[in-house]
Amino acid sequence: MGSIDLSACFPVTLGGGVSVGSLTPGLLIIGQPANHPMCVKGLNFFTVLSGLAASGVLQVSGIRIYTPGEVEAVNGTDARLKCTFQSSSPINADVITVSWSFRPLMQGREESVFHYQQRPYPPLEGIFRKRVMWTGDIMGRDASITIQDVKFIHNGTYICLVKNPPDVHGMVGEIRLHVVTTASFSELLLLALGIGGGIAAVVILLVIFVSCRRCKRRRQRKLEGNEEAPPPRKERKDSTACFWIQNLDQLMGSSH
Repeated sequence: MGSIDLSACFPVTLGGGVSVGSLTPGLLIIGQPANHPMCVKGLNFFTVLSGLAASGVLQVSGIRIYTPGEVEAVNGTDARLKCTFQSSSPINADVITVSWSFRPLMQGREESVFHYQQRPYPPLEGIFRKRVMWTGDIMGRDASITIQDVKFIHNGTYICLVKNPPDVHGMVGEIRLHVVTTASFSELLLLALGIGGGIAAVVILLVIFVSCRRCKRRRQRKLEGNEEAPPPRKERKDSTACFWIQNLDQLMGSSH
């Protein structure tokens, strides 16, 4: 298919009879499209492309990354940076890559934190050396890492980037880490509730155990008491003796 001259398909003139090549300003008028076979084919082609673009067929789907946004960790503890993703392409463990980088709070250069491609590649130098541990699962669409023994120098923004060819476009995930001296009130409250709930559960179990033991002992005592005190025996009367006693009484009565 050869090139299409759109000027032939759409005649263009300027208002007031001024030609297009004239420098005199005027009103631009676009006429009706010419009924030329090539013009019709070109318009149909552009119409199909516009429809596909509007329906999303031609749109390139990007990988979607999900992060919590902000994470708070107490100085000296471990902080898990959770990063999950969704890809329109099947997960290929041989080509998928995960890259973590760090941007400090103060102005400074961006530093590589972690890289994954078929296996974890922790940093060999810098402030994250021997501190980053892979805690994700590629097939489970989890690209999380854990920073061990966080310090105040680890305050900043962490960037999670996942590429699953051919799905390599999309937004990155960001997590802002706050390293604090002590846990916040909400965390302390949750911790207290957890400890209190554990203690309450232990107390309830002990009460149930002691109650069962007491019931068992009472049953044993009742059984032992029944064995020590046998039931009273009923006197058995000899039917033969009763017969002779009755006959003797009758004989004595008749003699009188």
